[in-house]
This record gives sequence, structure tokens and C-alpha cells, in this order.
Amino acid sequence: MSAVEDAPEIRLVALRETPLDVAEVVAALDDDASGGLTLFVGRVRDQDGGRGVTALEYSAHPTALAKLREVCERVAAAHEVHGIAAVHRTGRLEIGDVAVVVATTSAHRGTAFDASRELIDTLKAEVPIWKHQLFADGGEEWVGTP
Repeated sequence: MSAVEDAPEIRLVALRETPLDVAEVVAALDDDASGGLTLFVGRVRDQDGGRGVTALEYSAHPTALAKLREVCERVAAAHEVHGIAAVHRTGRLEIGDVAVVVATTSAHRGTAFDASRELIDTLKAEVPIWKHQLFADGGEEWVGTP
């Protein structure tokens, strides 16, 4: 997905069933004016709340991509960022797989840190992507469903 004319700082917004590439996100935000690039990479961990996790399955509502773009636009408007990117996996992920990558660039590190934190926190709170956890004991749990 490419940037739109009214929001050129939004460089990459995507939902993908294929593995995510951190280098792609960093490259999408490359520019000579940015002194700070803050990157968050969310990975699948092997436990949650003391229970062993064997895998995750992410599902996205049909409106999830549009909502993700909206979140990026709001974060970009609230902070003096030069670039913003957010990519989230869907489908089945194994332990260690990258589930989400968000990043922002700005002239200074503080702005990039603040914007990236707001981006991941708002994404998790508002974008309709649901996590189905599969546990080692045979149990399962949905997270983030309404």
C-alpha cells in the first residue's frame, strides 16, 4: 500500500499472511531528514500468564486495514513524524515469528519514541485483529475479541 497525497508521512501500512521483514519497514522510512527511527517488533512468545503457548492464529476483520491506516494517520497528525509504518501478520504463527512491526521517524528521538509507543498501543486497542492462542495443555483462548 502506498502513501496518499494528503498523508505522505504514511509510508507502509499492511496486513500480511506472509512473514514480516523488519528491513522492509526500515527501508520504507529511509530519509535524510530523520535523526530518529524508533522500531517495535512484536514476536510470538512461548508463554502467556504462566501457560505454555504453542502457536497463535491472527484473524482480521475486513475493516482492519482501513482502521490501521486511520490509526497511522491520527498518530502522524499528533506527532511531528517524517515517516510512519505499521505491518501486522495474519494467519498461523509459530513461537518466535514476528507478529507486528511498527516504526516512526522524526527529526529527534523523543518524538519517534512517543509516536511509536502511541502507534503500537492504539493499534492493539483499536484495530480489529484477534489473537487465538493455542496452549501446550490443549487449551485455547481468544484475545481482543469484542
